[in-house]
Amino acid sequence: MGFREVCIEKPCSCRYKAGYLVVSNKEKTTRIHLSEIESVTISTTQAFVSSYLMSELAKNKIRVVFCDEKWNPVSESIPLHGHFRVSGCIAKQLDWSQPWRKHVWMCVVRDKIEAQAAVLRREGFKVQSNTLLQHAKEVHSGDTTNREAAAACLYFTTLFGKDFNRDIDCWINASLNYGYDILMSKCAREIISYGYLTEVGIFHRGEFNPWNLACDFMEPFRPIVDELVIHSGLEDFTGEMRHLLVNMFNSEVRFKDGRYKLSSVINMYIKKCIDVLNKEAPASEIVSYSFL
Repeated sequence: MGFREVCIEKPCSCRYKAGYLVVSNKEKTTRIHLSEIESVTISTTQAFVSSYLMSELAKNKIRVVFCDEKWNPVSESIPLHGHFRVSGCIAKQLDWSQPWRKHVWMCVVRDKIEAQAAVLRREGFKVQSNTLLQHAKEVHSGDTTNREAAAACLYFTTLFGKDFNRDIDCWINASLNYGYDILMSKCAREIISYGYLTEVGIFHRGEFNPWNLACDFMEPFRPIVDELVIHSGLEDFTGEMRHLLVNMFNSEVRFKDGRYKLSSVINMYIKKCIDVLNKEAPASEIVSYSFL
């Protein structure tokens, strides 16, 4: 698996040559071997991308995210077949029982709220952080008491101000949305690499949402994006902000007894959730990360 998150923001030509991604513009030509690449984000509508390159990126299981004229991710290219036993994996997925779906969703929501509490604690909001930790303890199977929503309401107004909400048009929401979309894309790639469908979620079940399962598994990692935005030192949705968010997967977090890149932790977390859904591991083995 590669380690580079390639972000292309200037008009250019992108092609494949002898194992390399070759990016050329008026100023220079850059070559990156495909073995080093984790993903490619094309944040300009003025990039030419050859079909030969797209084919080779797919063969190497490298996702490509395309953005619109406002730098919002609008589509992605991922391999059709990510696992050699894909039909068997899909059969298992369609057989996931409702009780197990609800139990895994409980773990996901708990881990998300605990991560939100960690962000607030690091920002000096100890009282609100403790309130979120109490919410996390109160999450039941399927989150029937909707602790996720209660936690989110307190979390965002504490972190970004009492007048903030996720529906207003501002640079903070533009940055968060961009980061969340990149995160969802990463989760989708991991799900497909294990041979499962992103369309079939455990909680998210939108008929017109092709990324339901990715939306489920990305939840505990959203606070990573939030903290990057608030600690960026920036006050606008700039190219620098986008580069910071694209590169989030190279940041390190604590997971179990070690220190790992976020990219690896997402992979391991999703794999464990799938193992539990397949009844191949106990739910107690679903554990979240912590900030360094």
